[in-house]
Amino acid sequence: MATQPFSGSIVAVVTPFKDDQVDFPALKKLVEWHIAQGTQGIVPCGTTGESATFSHDEQHRVIGEVVQAAAGRVPVIAGAGSNSTREAVSLAKAAEKLGANGILTITPYYNKPTPEGLFQHFKAVREAMPLPMVLYNVPGRTGVNMLPETTARVNALGGIDSVKEASGSPDAVTELIGRGVRVLSGDDGMTLPFMAIGASGVISVVANFAPRIMRQLTDACAAGNYVEARRLHQIVADLARVAFSETNPIPAKAAVAALGLIREEYRLPMVPMTPAKKDALLAMMKTHGLFAAANA
Repeated sequence: MATQPFSGSIVAVVTPFKDDQVDFPALKKLVEWHIAQGTQGIVPCGTTGESATFSHDEQHRVIGEVVQAAAGRVPVIAGAGSNSTREAVSLAKAAEKLGANGILTITPYYNKPTPEGLFQHFKAVREAMPLPMVLYNVPGRTGVNMLPETTARVNALGGIDSVKEASGSPDAVTELIGRGVRVLSGDDGMTLPFMAIGASGVISVVANFAPRIMRQLTDACAAGNYVEARRLHQIVADLARVAFSETNPIPAKAAVAALGLIREEYRLPMVPMTPAKKDALLAMMKTHGLFAAANA
């Protein structure tokens, strides 16, 4: 696949399990379903994929299997981050060898590096392998916010496709774009506002169970059709509300299982949804016709 900037509706795909092992046949079927539904890129081994529970061998195999299943039809952007720079470099090199088209690499979590530490971390990954990098800024998960000036400094190293920006700040996105940094929304509900000010798409949780709607939304935004985009945004906002009613990826995985695509199985510390919240999730999916759409 020729390297093109990553854009549009990209799914941070859930990982199906069966008896506490990765269910690789189900994972391959998910990839096929997403491609048929119009998803424009797949991110395995992200937070939504429960990668924090993976061994390195599992992470490598998941990336390899998704690459093989996608077979060049859509880009595979492998989750390959860590709060240890040495480990992040190792995971990035492995993703390259496994045939990924790019990597998603998160700001180091828990240890809260300084801006200089963030720059040196990403510089080390950048110098270790040639794949396009999507930086991931999600302060609500990591405890550190990478400011636009630091992101721009990393971007100047070259080979940075974009930043997945999940700070929720339109001001930050505006500054990033003004500094020449491509942006992908890291929040489903911010897809419309971020694309309206110049973002190129979204790495989505909601796309796990509403891929066509997310594709339609990003297409409408890219075409400047904001009447249609606002209509779709209302649907995505409804779905995002129930998708984040409990810790991601619990509701997303329950939704994908409800569509009959995977077993509803988690790894601790993730546990099933509370019944009332699951009922609300399924009701919202029914309201927006997702059960019929999944089989269309």
